[in-house]
Amino acid sequence: MSVKQKEYDFDADELLGALDETLQHARGKITLRTTRVPLPKKAAPMPPEKVVALRHTLNVSQTVFAHLLNVSPMTAKSWETGRRSPCGAALRLLEIAASNPNVLAPSH
Repeated sequence: MSVKQKEYDFDADELLGALDETLQHARGKITLRTTRVPLPKKAAPMPPEKVVALRHTLNVSQTVFAHLLNVSPMTAKSWETGRRSPCGAALRLLEIAASNPNVLAPSH
């Protein structure tokens, strides 16, 4: 009785790539296989007066401000009047823009 032998394809580039990825991971590179990722603190709520102050810092209208944030003008207005509060990604973007207004400053 003979034993059947399987053939395996060997791809040196794939093996080297996997080894390099393993080395980068060991050096601290964040990958999809990383199980622990340090996350920033949750963004603090932004009261209406801070939203208005940020818009004034940028020296833009509510409509332009809304476009810079990729939200509707009604959403930006509701944040400024306190009817709604920014949350999620919008809140993080406002937080970043408040600390560095140039990230949203329109080009003149």
